[in-house]
Amino acid sequence: MSRSTVVIETVVGSADLVTEPLIAAVQDLCDRVEAEDGPVVAVLRVGGPAPDGPDPDGDLVVHLVNRWERALRRLEKLPAPTVALADGLVAGPALETLLSADYRVGTPGVVLRPPVAAGEPWPGMLVHRLAQQVSVARARRFVLFGGALDAETALADGLLDLVTGPEGWDPAGFRLAEGLAGSELAIRRRLLLEAATTSFEEALGAHLAACDRTLRRLRAEVAS
Repeated sequence: MSRSTVVIETVVGSADLVTEPLIAAVQDLCDRVEAEDGPVVAVLRVGGPAPDGPDPDGDLVVHLVNRWERALRRLEKLPAPTVALADGLVAGPALETLLSADYRVGTPGVVLRPPVAAGEPWPGMLVHRLAQQVSVARARRFVLFGGALDAETALADGLLDLVTGPEGWDPAGFRLAEGLAGSELAIRRRLLLEAATTSFEEALGAHLAACDRTLRRLRAEVAS
């Protein structure tokens, strides 16, 4: 069966902060993925040129940030693989979206930069995701003092999975977890995300339950 691909275009520059249309775009992507009956890959294109003009700091309020984080959390729980395609400057919400995806592809010229508000590093959930994914020690300078990561460094740090030119970006060519049911993919993602903050004893029950689900499903497939 061919894999249907849901594509959403998101271009967010270094000075961009969360907006209502951005939240709506991510929620719409999630709606479309969850409405699909067959296999689907969610694709998000992130990054682009830095925008002109001052940062719209005064337009951002905490309840908007909360809604944005809930949208990203929904993205992280989708019963489908999520792919982020990054180009240009990836900062602010674009970087947060990149870190929420299962698989990250960047062009050789991509630059990752932490979000900034009023001239200082933004203390959002990006800090949490970075510490989970690359460790506190490796994320410390990036989070506390800003700066930027080029494609080579981001690949070495595990923030990107592949660096390639735009010609290698055919979303239909991605074949991620093809034999895995959507709910099973979501379970494995959750186990992975919780591993850094859960003790072995606390995690054991959830992992055993996932193993039992897999064994039951495999037995049912053999029996049929």
